[in-house]
Amino acid sequence: MTTDHSIDYLVGLVREMCKLSHETEWVEFKLNNADPQEVGEYLSALANSAALCGKAFAYLVWGIADESHDVVGTTFSPAQAKVGNEELENWLLRLLMPKIHFRFHEFEMDGQRVVLLEIARAFRHPVQFQGQEFIRVGSYTKKLKDFPEKERELWRIFDQTPFEHLVAAEKVGSEEVFRLLDYPAYFDLLKLPLPETRDGILQAMAADDLISRNEGGKWHITNLGAILFAKRLADFGSLRRKAVRVVAYKGSGRVETIREQEENRAYAIGFEGLINYINALVPSNEVIEKALRKTVPMYPEIAVRELVANALIHQDFFITGSGPMVELFDDRMEISNPGKPLVQIDRFLDTPPRSRNEALASFMRRIGVCEERGSGVDKVVFQTELYQLPAPAFEVVGENTRAVLFAHRPLTKMGKDDRVRACYLHACLRYVNRDFMTNTSLRERFGIDAKNSATASRLIKEALEAGMIRPYDKEAARKLMKYVPIWA
Repeated sequence: MTTDHSIDYLVGLVREMCKLSHETEWVEFKLNNADPQEVGEYLSALANSAALCGKAFAYLVWGIADESHDVVGTTFSPAQAKVGNEELENWLLRLLMPKIHFRFHEFEMDGQRVVLLEIARAFRHPVQFQGQEFIRVGSYTKKLKDFPEKERELWRIFDQTPFEHLVAAEKVGSEEVFRLLDYPAYFDLLKLPLPETRDGILQAMAADDLISRNEGGKWHITNLGAILFAKRLADFGSLRRKAVRVVAYKGSGRVETIREQEENRAYAIGFEGLINYINALVPSNEVIEKALRKTVPMYPEIAVRELVANALIHQDFFITGSGPMVELFDDRMEISNPGKPLVQIDRFLDTPPRSRNEALASFMRRIGVCEERGSGVDKVVFQTELYQLPAPAFEVVGENTRAVLFAHRPLTKMGKDDRVRACYLHACLRYVNRDFMTNTSLRERFGIDAKNSATASRLIKEALEAGMIRPYDKEAARKLMKYVPIWA
């Protein structure tokens, strides 16, 4: 998770490391030795040791003398190195688990060629190479399993460090902070006056943990600061894959793409534009209200907003290579995010929310993007009932969570699963509002005429047989029967 560095920055970084009295757990110097197996083991060991040492990154440097730390140059070229027919970088990435961000930098320093491998620290799990975990002990690379005390400490660190507090860019000057982050938007969204001095701006952002001052007087930009206020997420290494993709397809499949766009701005500053773009792609329906024809979006704007906000806030940032995605089809909209939900999907509507990213969720609440009390799914279900749409579906697909909004479909065209899900969610919504589902309330939900109460009775019977609802009082007269979710 790093930015595109200037040559001056890279040279300065290597000079700092050359001042070290000896190699450390998070820095290793090499001349020309670039054996792929050793490089892979170093990646694992240095990433794990960086986490132990509280460093955002570890470094492997070619072209520096081991003892004197003189700049002597190297013949190693990672761009040309291959393992068999596979490029070295791809080979290394394929054999690492979990995937971490690393990057080779090649540049001139004191007239000599230097290669710097920048390695992001381990997070959530120790990094393995070819199924084996490594660690640095002094300047030596060892197997982690042989040092159980270090392994215990590493797991303790993983348990205590949330994603938002990790560093996205380290040791940057104030000018670089202002270049990378949209600081005026920070004050606009919080409805605060812009401080008159640069120090005042930096101090305010540091108070919200968007940046932090390092011991050398420069600044670290945290993942929280980058994911909320980066002008371009692509400037922050692996965060570039956390940009939201919006894809519109022709028909009901993914064969033909009509339009695709990636929202590369950070979540806080790009959210409103993202929602406006999605709603502009959503087709409209015409409805008649009191003899007047009215055009409305196919999907309720509030429902779209809530589901997109949930996808951003509740995603698992530690799953690399994927990010939130909105897909539009002729008959539905699918909104997905990396990570399995922390609560059961059939209890989204009533269970208090649990967030992996509490700092992110808290800030998004402060600027009005998401709900303070977790009533977002309640709103989604209420709005789909108001529009008399099929009930939304919530699914776990592999390592991802998906929410689906369906286009209008008459009751006669709905399948049994659609009918049972709608009945269940209607019962849930009534229950959390301290009320009960009845034949009358279900008829209103589906727009069924009063004389067709038998149709609502059949829907209730289907949900009862599916084990999704139960009578509130089994002894009540049939016309007075009330229903609650099965878990109530």
